[in-house]
Amino acid sequence: MKKTLAGVIEAGEPLIQQAIETQRQYHTAQDAGRPAEEVERLRLLAESLFQAVTEYQLRSLGGPARSLH
Repeated sequence: MKKTLAGVIEAGEPLIQQAIETQRQYHTAQDAGRPAEEVERLRLLAESLFQAVTEYQLRSLGGPARSLH
């Protein structure tokens, strides 16, 4: 499989969509005045998912990424 940016993005699309949806949930909870614990949980989850997207893309394109352990 040829590793192109478009191919990497397409392969990671489900993870990208999950990260975006979680970010939306975070903002919705924040705007709705949900409990601080819930807002913080969503913020951390969204941040973690976006970091996973970034690391996936870096690894897929042969760039540097943090160690897995």
